[in-house]
Amino acid sequence: MSNSDEFTQVEFAAKFISSQSTIKPLVAIVLGSGLGGFADELTDVVRISYGEIPHFVRSTAVGHAGQLVLGNIGAWPVVIMQGRTHLYEGYPVQSVVFPLRVFARMGVRAAILTNAAGGINLQYGQGRLVLIKDHINFQGQNPLVGTEDLRFGPRFIDMTEAYSKRYRQLALEAGKRLGLELAEGVYLALLGPSYETPAEISFFRTIGADLVGMSTVPEVIAARQMGINVLAISCVTNMAAGTTDAPIQHEEVLEIGRKISGQFTALLRDVVPLIAQDAAKG
Repeated sequence: MSNSDEFTQVEFAAKFISSQSTIKPLVAIVLGSGLGGFADELTDVVRISYGEIPHFVRSTAVGHAGQLVLGNIGAWPVVIMQGRTHLYEGYPVQSVVFPLRVFARMGVRAAILTNAAGGINLQYGQGRLVLIKDHINFQGQNPLVGTEDLRFGPRFIDMTEAYSKRYRQLALEAGKRLGLELAEGVYLALLGPSYETPAEISFFRTIGADLVGMSTVPEVIAARQMGINVLAISCVTNMAAGTTDAPIQHEEVLEIGRKISGQFTALLRDVVPLIAQDAAKG
């Protein structure tokens, strides 16, 4: 698919979504494995299956509902993805970041990306919420590869502050108000879908990774290209291979996500209006 075709598809999808609701979202929220319940917090809700949206691909991962939800958090309009697509599902990276490109064309200026992650940092425990402050891309792919299309933004983008310091500070302050002990850490992204070996985790810890997962990084790169500021939150749903003797199971990942959903929802309920207000200032 050429960049011209991609831009046309993005425009078509954005117009379709906009035709289904009067909501004009300022913030996009991507909910990862086991974290989709936050969408129930919205009012004036319109739900759209990914299969109905032109050029969207369906999520095949367990724990991802595969629907778009538009609505309001208080007075602030948002769009929520209940589940995302991953490179390990066999989709090209352009399909993985396609929704973020669509949201940018709809006027979204801020994104909150969430995921379930394995804890490499031994100070973490299951259920810990960690604000991502930086990442290491070991997925071997980048959504900006290909012919440059300035309608999406420049090809060579600065990634010094891929994850907004201002948004992290807002989240840390919200955590204090709620009595949540939030951490900050470096997220390492792998292709998956197999979990990591103990030797790999030892290596990742050596090079400075605190968390490991299979998503988020392509979305962040595409978001930053288009001028969208990002807050990313990981839920440590399991400790990474070799940190304990227990095997890693996807069912456990989903269960931990469900168990901390109350804390997670409270944090988003507090921080989303603050980020939306910031985004509204331009």
